[in-house]
Amino acid sequence: MNRVQSEKTDEEIVLLVQRGDTEQFGELVERYEEKLLRYGRKFLSRREDIQDIVQDIFISTYQNIQNFDTLQRFSPWIYRIAHNAFVNRLKKNSYNPLILVDFDTLVSHPVYEDPAPLEREQKEMRVMIDRGLEELAPKYREILILHYLEDMSYKEISDILQIPGGTVGIRLKRAKEALKKVYETMNLHHE
Repeated sequence: MNRVQSEKTDEEIVLLVQRGDTEQFGELVERYEEKLLRYGRKFLSRREDIQDIVQDIFISTYQNIQNFDTLQRFSPWIYRIAHNAFVNRLKKNSYNPLILVDFDTLVSHPVYEDPAPLEREQKEMRVMIDRGLEELAPKYREILILHYLEDMSYKEISDILQIPGGTVGIRLKRAKEALKKVYETMNLHHE
């Protein structure tokens, strides 16, 4: 992990891998391993499981890298693979096979993304996310992580989760409200 990262974009590295320079894939692993481990901790608690899944994510990424369109951004693509892997493990670990209806996706919502989010809100949300994520439903945990910790746009989140952009907005709003309630409850217990 002490190698100096190259100045190449992720997409340029993928192109090199697609052309046969498979050693370049190690650069992508270095860039994304910690991020995917952090992302996985929001789904699962056992570190060994997370590490195993992250390795599987890299294997799947490598096996499917020829299908990646280098005109697109790489990060949403690998996060989509990661999302699927972690959700599949959650489903496998779940003792409740009942799939709940996701009402956020049933109603069409207009897409609205504030072009200039307030820095203070970003900072406050990061603190609350770190403290209260475990209390939230996985769909809310994930959307907060992608938006506030991984700095992904509504469009990128929409692509990763395969939900409409309007749903991203409404789910993010509900996730923030739920997180604020968790945070308020935590503050009441600490007073």
